[in-house]
Amino acid sequence: MLAFFKRARLIRRGLASRKIRRRRARSELLRNLEYAPYGKVLIFAVFAAGLAILVFTGQQAEPTKNFVIALLVLATAITQLWINQPKSFSQSSRILLIFGIILVQLAVTKLLLVLCNSGTYSFLKPETGGLITPYAFAPLVLSVLLGRQHGLYAAFFVSLWSSVLFGPIDAPLLVTSLISGFTAVSLTLQVRRRSKLIRAGVGVGLAIWLLALTFGLIGPINWFFPMANDWGMIGLQSALAIGNGIVTATIVGGTLPILEHLFQITTDISWLEASDLNHPLLRRMTIEAPGTYHHSLVVANLAEAAAEAIGANATLCRVCSYFHDVGKLVKPEYFTENMGFERNPHDELAPTMSALIIMAHVKEGVDLALKYKLNQRIIDIVQEHHGTSVVRYFYQRALQQHEDARAGGKIMKLREEDIPDVSEESFRYSGPKPQTKESAIVSLADAVESASRSLEKPTPQKIESLVNELIDERISDRQLDDCDLTLGELKIIAERFRFTLTMMLHSRIAYPKHSARTPGAPRDETLRPDVMAATRKPATAPPVSAA
Repeated sequence: MLAFFKRARLIRRGLASRKIRRRRARSELLRNLEYAPYGKVLIFAVFAAGLAILVFTGQQAEPTKNFVIALLVLATAITQLWINQPKSFSQSSRILLIFGIILVQLAVTKLLLVLCNSGTYSFLKPETGGLITPYAFAPLVLSVLLGRQHGLYAAFFVSLWSSVLFGPIDAPLLVTSLISGFTAVSLTLQVRRRSKLIRAGVGVGLAIWLLALTFGLIGPINWFFPMANDWGMIGLQSALAIGNGIVTATIVGGTLPILEHLFQITTDISWLEASDLNHPLLRRMTIEAPGTYHHSLVVANLAEAAAEAIGANATLCRVCSYFHDVGKLVKPEYFTENMGFERNPHDELAPTMSALIIMAHVKEGVDLALKYKLNQRIIDIVQEHHGTSVVRYFYQRALQQHEDARAGGKIMKLREEDIPDVSEESFRYSGPKPQTKESAIVSLADAVESASRSLEKPTPQKIESLVNELIDERISDRQLDDCDLTLGELKIIAERFRFTLTMMLHSRIAYPKHSARTPGAPRDETLRPDVMAATRKPATAPPVSAA
C-alpha cells in the first residue's frame, strides 16, 4: 500500500511513468509440485491403485499373480522413462499426462471387453471385443503431444498391461495392440494438419483388420466355398475393425486441444494454426511498421529453413519469427527499416538514450505478447532473441563521442575524471540468452537478415563471409552457451542461411527504358546488367543491424 502512494506521488511530480508493464504470473506452489519427488510418487501410487482396480474387478483366475506382473511392468516402465526420457521424468505434469492417458486406455479396454464377454448386449459378442478395443489411443495422443519416442513407449507398455487384464496372457490382444500402436506412431511422425490424424486412423484400422483376419476374429470364413460365408456379418466385423482406427483418431483429434491447454503443450497443428498472418498484432505491424513486418517474414523463412536442416521445430521457428520484433510497434520510427527519408530521430538523442529505445523493444514485445495472450514459447523467444548482446552501433558512437570529449577536454584543460566513462553494460540487452535450439535459430536469423540489408552489391562470397562472421561473433560473445546447438549444427545453419540469402538477394538485369530509337542508332553503353540499387536512407541512419 505504501508503495502505491509513493508511486502516485512520483507520477504527480513527473518522476515516474504511469505505465505498468505486464509480467508473467509464476506460481511457486505449482513449480514446487512440478519438480517435487513426492508428486511423482503420488502419481505412480495412483496408477498402481488403478491397475489393482482393473485387475481385481471381474471374474478371472489368479488376479494376484496378474497384479504382481503388472507391478513389475510398472517398475520397468518407470526405469525406462527415467533412463530414456529424463526431461519428461523430471516433470510431474509430463508423468501425469503419460500414465493418465495409458490408464484411460486400459480402463476403456477393460470396460469394452467385460461388456463383450458378459453377454448383456446381443450385438456385443466376445470376438467383437478384439475389434473395437481402442489400441492406438495412448500411442496416438502421446506421439502427437510429446513425440514418437513417447508414442512407442506408450504402445509397448499399454500392450503389456492390456494383456494381463484377463488372467492368462492374451497373445492376440498383445500382438494386435503392439502392431496397432507402432503403426499409429509411424504414421504420425510429423502431424501438421488434423486430416493426417484421420489418415493415421485409417492405417491403424487396416492393421487391426488384417490382424483380426489372421487371428480369426472376423468370420468364420470358408475360403474354399465363398458362397457359404455370411458376408453381411463379415462386412460388419470388417467395418468395426477399420472404423475402430478412424473413430479413435477422431476422438484423439478432439481431445488434443484440451490436453494442450491443460498441460501447456503446443503441437505442430496448433503452431500451424498460429501462423495465420491475420493476427491483430501482425495486422497492426503491416500498417504501423511495414519495414519490421517485411523483416519478420524474411527472418521466418531463414529460421524455418535452418530448423528443418537440423531437425528442430521449423513451424515453431516460423511462428515465433513473425512476432519476435512486435515490440517495435511502440516506437516504430526509431528503427531503421521503418524510417522515412526526411530525418533520423536518433540525430537528436544521445547514444545512451538511443540504445535504451532500441533495447526497450524487447520488453515492449513481451508486454504486448502478454496482453494478446500469445503462446509461452513465443514470449520466451521475444525475450531471448537478442540475448545479452551489445547494441554495437550506438556503443561505438558513444565511444567516439567520449574520445571527442576527451580531446576537447584537453584543450579546455578539463580533468579526466570529469568526463564520464562509457560502460558497455549500459548498451547490453537484459537477456536472457537463448535457451533452446529454436530460440537460438531465430536469434541468428534476425541478426543475419538485418546485417545482410547493409551489404552493397551482395555476392555469394560476401554473404558467406557475413554469415560466418556473425555466428562466430555470437559464439565468442557466449550468446549460445545456454542452448544445445552443436558446432556441426551451426555449420549446417550457416549453410542454409547463405543459400537462402543468396537466392533472395540475387542480382537482376537493369531493364532499358522504353524509348523510340531509330534503327541503326548506336547502342547505349550505359545499359548493362547490374546488381540491385540499395534504397537510400538518411545519411546518419544506423545500419539495419543496429536493432
